[in-house]
Amino acid sequence: MVVFIQPYWIGDSVNTPQAGYFGLFHYCIGNALTSELICKGSPLDFSSIPSGAFKTAMFFVGISMLLIVGTMGCFSLFFFSNAGNVYKICAWMQLASAALMMMGCLIYPDGWDSPEVKRMCGQRTDKYTLGNCTVRWAYILAIVSILDALLLAFLAFTLGNRQDKLLPDDFEIEGGKGHCTEA
Repeated sequence: MVVFIQPYWIGDSVNTPQAGYFGLFHYCIGNALTSELICKGSPLDFSSIPSGAFKTAMFFVGISMLLIVGTMGCFSLFFFSNAGNVYKICAWMQLASAALMMMGCLIYPDGWDSPEVKRMCGQRTDKYTLGNCTVRWAYILAIVSILDALLLAFLAFTLGNRQDKLLPDDFEIEGGKGHCTEA
């Protein structure tokens, strides 16, 4: 959730003409005369987001975050279903979350050529070239979250497959409850 909410994906450096920072939807750029930060952007107001790439990245990262929250909600399925199946459902959700987060992280730099980013980072800024600005901690955390989701998906698939192998050979499911049959 922090990755989605925080506006510190890219930001100023010592050499930037203006102070400021950009996130997925919220950004602040310094006023040259008063040195105040003027902030804009809202996830509910698409017209305030400075780039189509930022809008697309926000969509993918937002869906990824919803899948992560949904994975936590799927833990309640342990009360109703086989543990192996629950692990596999969570694994697929984590894998989809990693794919969506990766798409968001790859698309986000495509918006660095917007006029607002150029105003803060200088004219050398272009798509996938940050100019005088720097990558900030929220973008790095988003990349780490991709690796985290992939690792969690791998572990969940492993647990799901091992859970199935732990069941005895004579285990049958009747009426939603598993039990061993007596010979």
